[in-house]
Amino acid sequence: MNIVKTISEVRNEVKNWRKQGLSVGLVPTMGYLHEGHKSLIDRACKENDKVVVSVFVNPTQFGPGEDLATYPRDIQRDAALCEDVGAALIFNPEPEEMYFDDFHTYVTMESLSDELCGKTRPIHFRGVCTVVSKLFHIVAPDRAYFGQKDAQQLAIIKRMVRDLNFDIEIVGCPIVREADGLAKSSRNTYLNPEERKAALVLSKAVGLGQELIQKGERNADVIVEKMKQLIEEEPLAKIDYVQAVDAISIQPVAEIKGTVLVAMAVYIGKTRLIDNFIYEA
Repeated sequence: MNIVKTISEVRNEVKNWRKQGLSVGLVPTMGYLHEGHKSLIDRACKENDKVVVSVFVNPTQFGPGEDLATYPRDIQRDAALCEDVGAALIFNPEPEEMYFDDFHTYVTMESLSDELCGKTRPIHFRGVCTVVSKLFHIVAPDRAYFGQKDAQQLAIIKRMVRDLNFDIEIVGCPIVREADGLAKSSRNTYLNPEERKAALVLSKAVGLGQELIQKGERNADVIVEKMKQLIEEEPLAKIDYVQAVDAISIQPVAEIKGTVLVAMAVYIGKTRLIDNFIYEA
């Protein structure tokens, strides 16, 4: 398995694969890979002849005061995981390889980025759409793989691919959790032991929301309020949002019907964590 730093190297490798008639999968990541990423890469390897994993901490999706400088990085650790699963190539560019000094072209997503994470991270999805579009142009994969934990991101990428006519299949993969229920995240490494224990309040809130729906509750406000009450019982937790939205349009819903995404972002200490579940009628 190779680690390459330049766009030209990736394109040359993919061209060679294409000449052999091979299919190509892409798993975009920001690195510090964990079991969640591993599940994406594993599926990509099963469904494609060759798999490219991008490892790039994308500066354009971080706002002022966010954790761009401290985001965990360990390319050798990432390479070992990728090789173990069977990826063929890691694309690990520097920011100057992806963005010219006078870079001014961005891809924006209206409406779908207004709620959830988009409310408090207003430039985040512009950065996500821009870098993912660039990766799609660079790698030109048959399929690209994204985790359901970032449910709003997955919905936005699917819409972008449709709206901009990318000839790429977007594959969403289930959330991977720790044995105690905490959703796998590179940011979990920020948590001290006390915060790690407190972080379980997110998965507990997910479980509560699912239980309420299973018992017949369909009022979205009631479900959200009860989930918030549970989270607020944890002293180390500070809610960014808990919200029920249509899973396709990412617009707020009053009633749980059709396909609904119930998502949350919660600060545990200084660490912002996300979790969610989807209900399909």
